[in-house]
Amino acid sequence: MLQRVAVLGSTGSIGVNTLDVLARHADRFEVFALSAGRNVDLMVRQCLQFRPAVAAMADEVSAAQLRAALQAQGLRTEVASGPQAIAALAAHEAVDVVMAAIVGVAGLPPALAAAQAGKRLLLANKEALVVGGAWFMQQVRTHGATLLPIDSEHSAIFQSLPEDPAAWAQRVEKIILTASGGPFRQRDVGTLAQVTPEQACAHPNWSMGRKISVDSATMMNKALEVIEARYLFDLPPEQLEVVIHPQSVVHSMVQYRDGSIVAQLGTPDMRVPIAYGLSWPQRMESGSARLDFRQLAALTFESFDDPAHQQRFACMSLAWQALRGPAGSTAILNAANEVAVQAFLDGALRFDRIYSVNAHTLQTCQPGACDSLEALLELDARARRVALACVQAQA
Repeated sequence: MLQRVAVLGSTGSIGVNTLDVLARHADRFEVFALSAGRNVDLMVRQCLQFRPAVAAMADEVSAAQLRAALQAQGLRTEVASGPQAIAALAAHEAVDVVMAAIVGVAGLPPALAAAQAGKRLLLANKEALVVGGAWFMQQVRTHGATLLPIDSEHSAIFQSLPEDPAAWAQRVEKIILTASGGPFRQRDVGTLAQVTPEQACAHPNWSMGRKISVDSATMMNKALEVIEARYLFDLPPEQLEVVIHPQSVVHSMVQYRDGSIVAQLGTPDMRVPIAYGLSWPQRMESGSARLDFRQLAALTFESFDDPAHQQRFACMSLAWQALRGPAGSTAILNAANEVAVQAFLDGALRFDRIYSVNAHTLQTCQPGACDSLEALLELDARARRVALACVQAQA
């Protein structure tokens, strides 16, 4: 029986890779729905290839363009628009599997809709957990959804943990997330003020969107992944560690109480965790190149305790600060970072000031209730106002 899949964020890097994997297994999966922002041209090509029943765009202008293009091709795909339509796709009764790959807090409502509809939720949107936190995980459990992490690090951890979650707390000593170090791992700290968006987006190992590429350059993505790991695996912040691993071959590790370490290795290709999420608990072909140990010169690791790394990647410390703060602190941190990164990409904020916007907002914005989507979005909006004022003050 075919599994029907909704790919949210289909024109982004995760969405494109997901469709590549799905195309390799047309005997197992049917693309029922696609959603995207405003990339109409790519969405047209995806619809022509996969012929989904429904496609949704972020706004009606883009949807009208898509509708006209598909009608001209004789395709009967229904076209919808707006956040509510995208959330409705995630919860659609015909959908079995939802790939949640919309970037930023905009991905929270559809991910939540999928969870509350009891879907198999492949979560590539880390902000859903960073913002939603314990309440989001409660919704997953309450509605019987199956949540599978797609971030390469969290998928690696999930694959390295015992199959029974009840055994995690008793057997696990700590989780070790690996970080590539991004494009500025060896850059002179004194030159970070001159970093351009093009330089920040030039990741040495991974092909990603602009926002997550900047997060990788500041190491804020790793801070968000620490927060995500805390909620995904229900371990306290003290049991979460990060090491720099420039080769991106060891994707993350689990250290057990007997001293042994279980790690997941592979080439830096997002199709591997995507294929694992789609096929779990089985495995299937991803299309990834195989890791050839004969071609590996070395696997190296560096500590964040190095003073230069602490200056380059000051954002890392904010993860533990937010996790130890009042409920809602992680949502505030995420909102501040989205504002700061966009300001940097727009040329309104220096690269080295992203940290100061994030830290200031985390320290000054008052947390609020985190027990509903409305409360979380209100807190997000409030934090964005504080962050934007901070950006404007530094302009």
